[in-house]
Amino acid sequence: MVDKLFLSAVCLAISATFICVSTAITDETDGEPRLDIAEPEKGYHGLVKENETLVEVTPIIRGIGADICSFRIHKHHGEAPFEIILKKDGEAELRARKALNCEKRKSYKFDIAAVSCSGRQSKNATVHINVEDINEYAPAFLEPAYVRQVDEGRLYEEIVQVEATDRDCNPKFGDICEYKILTRDQPFSIDSEGIIRNTDPLDYEKSHNHILSVVAYDCGMKQSAPIMVTIKVNRICKLGWKGIPERVDYAPGSGKGELFPAAQLKLCDVPCNVTNVQSKLTLSTSHIGKGCDRDTYSVQNQRKLCGASSESVELLNSGEWTKTLSVDDGRDSDEMYEFDGVSSAVAIPNTVLNHGLASTFTISTWMKHKSQPHLDKHAKEHILCSADDHKMNRHHYALFVRNCRLILLLRRDLSDGDLNIFRPAEWRWKLPQVCDNEWHHYAVSVQFPEVQLYVDGSLFKSEKKNPEVIDDWPLHPTKDINTTLTVGACWQGSENKMKHHLRGYLAGLSVLLGQTEKPHVLACLHKCKESLEVPAMELLEPGMELLTNSDLTDLSVEGNNLTNLEVLVKKIGYANSREFPTPGRRNLRLTTSIICEHNHPLKIPPVESYVMVLQAQQPSITIVGTTSVAREYHDFRQGVRVFTDLHITMQPTISSWKHSESIGDKKLDSCVVSVYPSLNPDHETMSIPDKVLTQLEISAKISKDGATLSGSDLLYNYEEALRQIQYTNQKPAYYLNRVFKLVCSEMNGRFLSNEYVQTLTVIHPRVVSASTAQESATPETIAAVHPAHAQIAVHQVEMNPHAIVNHYLESISSDHSASPAFVGGSHVVTVMLVVCVGFLLLLMVVGALRIHSAHHRATQEEIADAEMAWDDSALTITVNPMEQINGSGGKLSGVSSLDKSLGHEDDDGDEDDDNSSDDNSSYHDEDGDSSEEEDAHASSCKVKDLEWDNSTLAI
Repeated sequence: MVDKLFLSAVCLAISATFICVSTAITDETDGEPRLDIAEPEKGYHGLVKENETLVEVTPIIRGIGADICSFRIHKHHGEAPFEIILKKDGEAELRARKALNCEKRKSYKFDIAAVSCSGRQSKNATVHINVEDINEYAPAFLEPAYVRQVDEGRLYEEIVQVEATDRDCNPKFGDICEYKILTRDQPFSIDSEGIIRNTDPLDYEKSHNHILSVVAYDCGMKQSAPIMVTIKVNRICKLGWKGIPERVDYAPGSGKGELFPAAQLKLCDVPCNVTNVQSKLTLSTSHIGKGCDRDTYSVQNQRKLCGASSESVELLNSGEWTKTLSVDDGRDSDEMYEFDGVSSAVAIPNTVLNHGLASTFTISTWMKHKSQPHLDKHAKEHILCSADDHKMNRHHYALFVRNCRLILLLRRDLSDGDLNIFRPAEWRWKLPQVCDNEWHHYAVSVQFPEVQLYVDGSLFKSEKKNPEVIDDWPLHPTKDINTTLTVGACWQGSENKMKHHLRGYLAGLSVLLGQTEKPHVLACLHKCKESLEVPAMELLEPGMELLTNSDLTDLSVEGNNLTNLEVLVKKIGYANSREFPTPGRRNLRLTTSIICEHNHPLKIPPVESYVMVLQAQQPSITIVGTTSVAREYHDFRQGVRVFTDLHITMQPTISSWKHSESIGDKKLDSCVVSVYPSLNPDHETMSIPDKVLTQLEISAKISKDGATLSGSDLLYNYEEALRQIQYTNQKPAYYLNRVFKLVCSEMNGRFLSNEYVQTLTVIHPRVVSASTAQESATPETIAAVHPAHAQIAVHQVEMNPHAIVNHYLESISSDHSASPAFVGGSHVVTVMLVVCVGFLLLLMVVGALRIHSAHHRATQEEIADAEMAWDDSALTITVNPMEQINGSGGKLSGVSSLDKSLGHEDDDGDEDDDNSSDDNSSYHDEDGDSSEEEDAHASSCKVKDLEWDNSTLAI
């Protein structure tokens, strides 16, 4: 025992190792050490990151079967820079002794064994370690820069391939997954393999070379440093036009602008002795309005602007009969109607147009129509038709389309000629415009038997059998059969329904009876506000010519001088004279053909471009003025001007207005006055003096809902017309106020003003109580009896039935307060004198009323209306009996009743006056009733006093 203790002490002193101590102490107690692993043949597997030392091992390293004091690493496969650290209970962790590098070595393999404290070692187990890569390196390109050359005008599958690599060992970080071009707005693309190709043909004129900045990304999305790729463009000559921009901007109000000032026609040294060259520029405006950018005024206003006859009747003028039709969406007018070929059709009221046609007339319309392949070639599509209203189906006259022909039917009645004589009855024009699905203007002018057709403002030149004229017999006479005039179909009287429906669009359909429209008017109606501008004629060289269509949307240059052709194309311009043009795109197409000697053609590719019309600033229309006006009863009966101080301003916003010296050139085309609530035609009216409208280009329609002023005219003229609008009310007592709303517009409602509201208030009379009258009286009210008092009293009676009573009370109060006789004993005489003066004044008033009886009768209704608004049925005058005055100046009382002199009767006489009360009254006097009353009043001019009883006064 002593030997063992000695040995233990020696070991501690020499090596200070736990292994030695354990071996000495447990030598006799250790078992067989072994590793705790389920599948020893598979061993352990570990994973360690490059930037870490701890190895994640599966399964956990653990020794069992004995007390484990350490683990041993056996290096059988090269370097193994690892160590095993014992933790507790036989478990251990594996660590790297230094930072590992996956790029140098990706894996390690070695054996380990557990060692017991007695020094015994377990069987070996294999450990497999993989080093996990981190994304520590960025991709790098193999070349510092790339330069390539390409020809213009070509598309390449591959211009250049760039390549980058990555030093990271793991494919996730070491492989290149994406290439990217950083330079924006370049016609190039790059794929994942680094292949760069062009997406559009390159143009040397636009850019001689393209410099691209390219980067690469590994699969961990780490980006490389950029490199420059330079692509040089080789100039290759191509036949065709150069220097024509893809887009040409046009600002409203800028006038004419040249489209292609840098245009050049290149033949690329191709040997060609030019014998003929032709270029045609086409401006496409079919998507705008009726085929181009026309004014957005209504058809009626446009006709006025062109000087058309005012007697022409518009059949599609937004009347009640057009509300069932569909309006063509978009464009710039709300008067283009769609007809569906099935049910769309309207009947024109007899009040709009006389259904019979004279021998001289003009029918004109805009129409957009296309071919209907599914229809029989004999099927009719009626634009306008007058037919029997019942029993029979005779068509008296019509304008219709059949088999892409425009046909006018004009049947004579028996009264127009001999029943046995053939006369022309049908004219058939074969026109390509009828079925090209574009807007065209057609006008048929008839001075029978001569018939002329105008297409797009130009006279159609008759050819052989075009038009084809068909003769027919006159219509036989019938009894009790009238006609029905329809648009978009024809009425079948025997079937009581519409047939022969039109499929297409109509606008501006009008009929002028008794005369024909002037040719220059028809040309103006079709004239477009936008067009191509023709180069100056002095630029034409000999052998060259310029040709245009009537709309100036097609312009051709033809000849044998190639140089002059270039000059002329450079000078072609575009202009839009509208103040507010429809914004958007107008396509341009330039086609060219060249013929060399021996009729050898050169193929010149067409050029596509477009004009972009920019949005014009919108005008601001502002209406200002007073918002409330109060007037007396008699003012409303005589008529009150609604907009007395109205003022309209239009803010100039486009360049063509900026140089205007005043607002005199600015126009409106309509103003609408709405009344709330609607007028009562029994006693309310609105009017505008006829002499005002005859001097202006303005027409007015007045109804119970208000007034509509229309017509393109100067803003100042509209102001003057609106200020003359007068409102009259013969029964103003029925109302507290009247509200009028005004809205004005320009360009057929495209630009609207603010809503200006004007309120007219009726001033109702006030009823003054007796006590108020006495309190408000002053000493100056009645100073003396004077003839002027009688006139004042008459005026007061005419204005108010209570005026005489108030005036009489004021006289009493004034005299009572001013006379000093009431202080002394003589006040009785003074009072008597005042009372007598009052009654004399009353008699003078009665006499004046008799003299002015005619005027009195004219104003009775006004007085009745005034009384209707204010109930004075409870107003009474109490008369006290006369008492003798005692010596001490006691109270004086007793007078005759005023009711005898103020006869109150209901004199309204209006049967529809539901709001009036039974006691509405006016001052009423009948001839022959005054003598006894005068005597009674004269005998009452004695010393007496009045008391005013207002106990039953109701206010």
